[in-house]
Amino acid sequence: MSDHAEAEELTLIRVFIGEGDRLRHIPLYEALVEMLRKEGFAGATVLRGIAGFGPRGGIHSERLLRLSSDLPVVVEVIDEPAKCEAVIPKIEEMLDGGLITTESITVRRYARKSAP
Repeated sequence: MSDHAEAEELTLIRVFIGEGDRLRHIPLYEALVEMLRKEGFAGATVLRGIAGFGPRGGIHSERLLRLSSDLPVVVEVIDEPAKCEAVIPKIEEMLDGGLITTESITVRRYARKSAP
């Protein structure tokens, strides 16, 4: 069996927020993931940072915030450029602060060929 790689140009959206950010009493990262699922995205990933700082300059770290829940969180999603552009206004409506970035990426998918 050999691996087959297929390259595709897609868009990566990253949404930088705080773990304590909420949308109507729901963690914002959960609300974003649910909205992206309803919009038909194949998947989203939430990454919890161990340290970081934002525009106000205060350092947030796991060590300093053992009793707090304001560590940095990044929500990532990858899809077709047009689909990503269409969802950005919905993401913006959900944020009260935070940062959204986009970038063009090359995605390589590896799929095993089935045995004859």
